[in-house]
Formats: sequence, C-alpha cells, structure tokens
Amino acid sequence: MLNEEITTKAEVAAVQIPVGNAVLLPEGSRLYITQMLGNSITAATDVGMVRISRVEAARAGIIPPEPTTKESAQGQQDLEERVWGVLSSIYDPEIPVDIVNLGLIYSVEVVKQKNGGACVNVRMTLTAPGCGMGPHLMAEAEAGIAALDGVGEVNIEFVWDPPWNQDMMTEEAKMQLGML
Repeated sequence: MLNEEITTKAEVAAVQIPVGNAVLLPEGSRLYITQMLGNSITAATDVGMVRISRVEAARAGIIPPEPTTKESAQGQQDLEERVWGVLSSIYDPEIPVDIVNLGLIYSVEVVKQKNGGACVNVRMTLTAPGCGMGPHLMAEAEAGIAALDGVGEVNIEFVWDPPWNQDMMTEEAKMQLGML
C-alpha cells in the first residue's frame, strides 16, 4: 500500500499540503501514498500533495478499516501521559516525524476541575508561522485529547516565542531525518 498507486472507491475529503485548503477527491482518483504515520496519510495526487485522515481513507477504500477498540490502557496511565501519547501520534504531513519529537509541543498542563473532569492546556508552535497545516494539526490534537476519558475541556494555543528551530527536535527525530 505504501509507495503504491491506489484508486479511490469513493469521494475523499483531504487537505492540500502545505496550504491547508480542503479538497474533495472524486471517486476513481489516483493517489500514491508516501507516508502512513499516526492518524493520517500523506499522498501525491493530481491536485498535489494531500493529507487524509485514516478514518476517511478507510471509508473511501484506500486502506482497510481499523478495528474499533477502546483505549484499554487508559486506566493504567495518568492523563498527562495519555495526552502526550495522543500528541505523539500526530505527524507532520511533510516530515515523517511526530509533532512531539519535532519539538512543536512546548507544554502540556492538566488541571483537575471541580466536576471531576480535567482541563487540558497545550502550548504548541509550528515549524513556520505561515504554515497552512497549523489549523489541521491543532484540530487533530484537540479531537484526540477530547476523546480521552477524564477530559472535560481542551485548550490549544499556538505560540511563536521562542520561534521553532531544528535544535528543538529530539535526538530521535534528528537521527530519523539523517541529521546526526
């Protein structure tokens, strides 16, 4: 499937990379999957590079549906660990590294609420302030965190200070990209 040409079996909602525009690929569109990491797929199409959610890709017959299982380890990890796990499953559509190892997450704060739930505050940045994919990465993070048991509210804030640079990447990310 990866690095193969695939023809869609249904219309597919996608996001153009890097501008972030929503597009609909018609049924029968040809695409070439270049990256399948985390919750999304990056593919080359006749309209350029696009990002497609795994749920949308399964619906359109691009990939097989994933079994629906509730996160069984939720009770065994504290909420902050689970939030970091969600963030680690979100990949930059152009760079095959997750947003945590890229150094885009500046902080995660879990605040217990009186009603028993928790408010999760995330401060993050982008590799470039004008990145059109920012709202999509933010929405993916917000939806993933909100789906965790015990979360009542999610606030994600983009910050530009300090500006992101390659030194913020983990050693693992640098090795993955051949920088070490």
